[in-house]
Amino acid sequence: MSRIDWTGTGTPAPQKASEKGIWSWMLFDWAAQPFFTVVTTFIFGPYFVSRLTDDPVSAQAMWSNTATISSVIIALLSPILGSIADQSGARKPWIAFFAIIKVVSLFGLWFAAPGSPVVYPVMLMILASIAAEFSIVFNDSMMPRLVSKDEVGRLSNTAWGLGYLGGMIVLITVVTLLAGNLETGKTLLGLDPLFGLDPHTGEDARVTGPISAVWYLIFIIPMFLFTPDAAKGLPLAAAVRSGLTQVANTISELKIRRGILKFLIARMIYQDGVNGLLILGGTFAAGMFGWATIEIGLYGIILNVVAIFGCVIAGRVDHRIGSKATILISLTLLLLATLGIISTGPGYTLFGLLPMSTADAGGLFGTAAEKAYILYGLLIGLAFGPVQASSRSYLARSVSPQEAGRYFGIYALSGRATSFMATLFFSLITYASGSARLGMATLILFLAGGLILLIATPYPADRKQD
Repeated sequence: MSRIDWTGTGTPAPQKASEKGIWSWMLFDWAAQPFFTVVTTFIFGPYFVSRLTDDPVSAQAMWSNTATISSVIIALLSPILGSIADQSGARKPWIAFFAIIKVVSLFGLWFAAPGSPVVYPVMLMILASIAAEFSIVFNDSMMPRLVSKDEVGRLSNTAWGLGYLGGMIVLITVVTLLAGNLETGKTLLGLDPLFGLDPHTGEDARVTGPISAVWYLIFIIPMFLFTPDAAKGLPLAAAVRSGLTQVANTISELKIRRGILKFLIARMIYQDGVNGLLILGGTFAAGMFGWATIEIGLYGIILNVVAIFGCVIAGRVDHRIGSKATILISLTLLLLATLGIISTGPGYTLFGLLPMSTADAGGLFGTAAEKAYILYGLLIGLAFGPVQASSRSYLARSVSPQEAGRYFGIYALSGRATSFMATLFFSLITYASGSARLGMATLILFLAGGLILLIATPYPADRKQD
């Protein structure tokens, strides 16, 4: 079987897995991304905030609290599960177990009709988010076994870009064929929504749960069939006991492996800001401009198109100058984008230094401020994929395949341990001030803090510093 040229030199690099196995592994990102794209960020999330209840401000804070609860649980359990995975060997049974939880939870979102108790979609989103993130821990820990350390940057960014493509396809399908305008009842293409979906009862947004579930279920199958897994290790009970011991050992080990510790702390801080942008960005736009499903969906499509190109470019940049430089560039772009977003409101941008006409030219994104918001969103699209994909390859270059499970569990912890702080800060400031803009401004602290700390971190992270 032919080999993929990950080096960009025209000469296929030696690999540990077959081409079919590698592409099947990358399809996991393709399968998983629609949940984050159409459910968490662009369709169901804004629907939850703007239409499920009559109090958008409280609903936005509740959506933030949902993410906070999920993050705390993920942070506490990911290192334990990662260590258990190292001891039990095979990752696929764990992915299958959490896939069942995720699929069932997503189907349950269909019943989140306007006026129904919000406690049920909140519980289902928590379960789906936890299952999704735990599956990612096990999938990511397979990566060091697939290709050499020199190739993981290209592999990680390509897989991430493939994920955005999958998310974008589902998002385009929703906004062109399923989501109806609240006034006309027609989709973006002027058609009646498929399956007779009624936008007034939120069916066009609620259907994203079942769609994401079916998409995930179908496209994780190749990974189970073709991607090589680690050999089976200890029986489950023994793996749990040994894994719990390994968690403590890994934490103690980090005192010696200072470079990895620095990277994980830096990533913990800046990932909080990234998570905040992904979770709250769509709902923030919905609250400020009154965007409905179609507007938010189109905004998401624009970001995902840019994100695909961003990951393709970042894959080459990562290979040439390394994961660390790629992350630093991405964080700088995200900081600029966040400043632009919070500085924009109806009739102005850059904190009022650039006044804009409030006239609505008609159609989608009719005001000047909305167009400015989209421009800032393009920076997010360029950067939020590479900052995460290259963080994944940064760690993969810094650990061995035998310890990948426990370190990717700690990695998941670093991405979630304080992520409740970003959403909690947002909730507290929003509640106190009544302004979601001030809440969004807290994300700058996390992005800038992580960037500063990463500058002082060695690369690869296991390299000894002078």
